[in-house]
Order: sequence, then C-alpha cells, then structure tokens
Amino acid sequence: MHIDYDQIAAEYARHRQVHPGMLQALHQAAQGLWRTSQRGSRVLEVGCGTGNYLLALLASTGCEGWGIDPSEGMLAQARARSTAAHFGLGRAEQLDFPDASFDLMYSVDVVHHVSDRARYTKEAYRVLVPGGRLCTATDSEWIIRHRQPLAVYFPETVEPELARYPRIPALYEMMSQAGFAEIEEHSVESSYALDDIQIYRDKAFSALHLIADEDWARGIARMEADLEQGPLPCVAPISGTISSAAPRSRT
Repeated sequence: MHIDYDQIAAEYARHRQVHPGMLQALHQAAQGLWRTSQRGSRVLEVGCGTGNYLLALLASTGCEGWGIDPSEGMLAQARARSTAAHFGLGRAEQLDFPDASFDLMYSVDVVHHVSDRARYTKEAYRVLVPGGRLCTATDSEWIIRHRQPLAVYFPETVEPELARYPRIPALYEMMSQAGFAEIEEHSVESSYALDDIQIYRDKAFSALHLIADEDWARGIARMEADLEQGPLPCVAPISGTISSAAPRSRT
C-alpha cells in the first residue's frame, strides 16, 4: 500500500516528538567526532521528516546540519519550524553531496523506506569524512512484535511491518560491505502512560496506513474502552536499535 507522506505531514508535525533516549544515543554516537569546535561539525539526517531530531541536535550541539527527505510536505513543515538547518529534497540512495562532507550521518525509523539499502550504506560511506559515523535507528523484529500499544491494539500491523523492516544482521552485513568498521548495536526505549489516543485517531504512524480501516477502527474502539479504566501502559513507539559504524581510514 502506498503512503502519501505529503498528505500526513501535518499529523506528523502535530504529534510526533523526539524520543529522549534516541536523542541521547545520537549524542553518544557522535562523541569524539566533533572537530576542534562543535560549531565546525557537519551533520546530515536522511529522512528528516518534519525536522524533530535534526533541530534538537543542532540546538544542543551548535553544529551545522542538513536534512533531506523525499516528501515536500514533510519539508514544508520542517522549514516552517526553523531556518537553523538546510532542508532539501533528497533520497538516501543518491546523496547530492560531495565526498567527505559530513562528520555524522543518521536516520531515525527511516531505513525501512529505503528501496536500495546497500546503495544507502555505500553513499553514507562516501559522504562521511574518514572517522565519521553512520547511525541507523530502526526497530528489530522483537520490537515490532512487542510494540506497546501498537502491536497490542493493532496486531494487524505486525506482519506488514516485518515485511518492510530490514533485519539487524542484514544491516550489519551491508555496512561491512560498504567499508564500515566498529559496528555496534544499542537499544533504547522509554515507558510512559498514555491518556490521550488522538495520535492514533489521526494515524500519525505509517503502520496504521497499512491495515484495513475496519482493523484500525476496532483497535481505536478497544483503546477507548481501556482508557475508561485508566491510562494505557506504553513503550515509546520510536524505541529501537541503533547501529553505529565508523568508516576505516581512507588511503
């Protein structure tokens, strides 16, 4: 099923927020990469969407940032929020930047949208400076099966999500083949109580656009019924696995 991200950009901008643990993990991945001054460092976010992570990272580090996304609707939301970053149309498989342009390149919950992931990792290696770092935040198979509340109230999302998300070992292999070394894996998550399900009513998660309307409506009805008994226990939907890799020195 095709998802029109231009059409749902407003819902993403309204509801989606930075996951504190994910932002902290990006900071940790970047430690030691900054040049003499943080303000001289350059960061690229692939699939930046409405700009949440990039703008938060720039605000806390003072580095210079670029964000690319194939959706003009998403970019319009990002540009409306801030002029602190350079936002432009682009795809992970073909980065319109010179070699060795960035210290850090990352994506958050985006790699399952990339059609040619091997090309993505090769392009990442090309645009990173020697010693730079690529961070790919995604969801593992276990996380997809145990998302709370998504998999609990909308179990129909599990199989479509498993079909489009890459497995972590496959990402490792592609990174290694592209030239990356020191590949690591870290998991982050955040638990909270949900007392407002408007984000699910507005389908501000792409997975909800992959299931039948009747399945979505049934899940919403169950959430509403359970909310009458109190807030729903949840794990932040952006929790996932971060694969970090530093490219080998080029000769």
